[in-house]
Amino acid sequence: MTYSIDFRKQVLRSIKDGMTIREAANFYQLSTSSIHSWQQSLVPKTTRNKAPTKISNEALLKDVEQHPDEYMYERAQRLGCSKSGIESALKRLGISQKKDLRASKSLSDQNSDISR
Repeated sequence: MTYSIDFRKQVLRSIKDGMTIREAANFYQLSTSSIHSWQQSLVPKTTRNKAPTKISNEALLKDVEQHPDEYMYERAQRLGCSKSGIESALKRLGISQKKDLRASKSLSDQNSDISR
């Protein structure tokens, strides 16, 4: 949870009025690193503007298109990363694993001629 901007201003005002950073941290029950970062930028960051580092979106989309039924560990071997990295990248792209209904046991029971 982030602190409100009003609270951040109050802490910084206390420091400006003569309180040390360590005293303010103890008084407001904060870490000194939080106060230092507030001195740099008062507004909290809402987004992370960082491009994917290991797996490019284009390469993963192309791999999913070419091999739709592959396991994550197989994709990871092909793309040179970990299975958890593939999982995160697929989640980032909004791709979820779908069940193949043709392999479902319930479908074969429904289509059989045996009545219950």
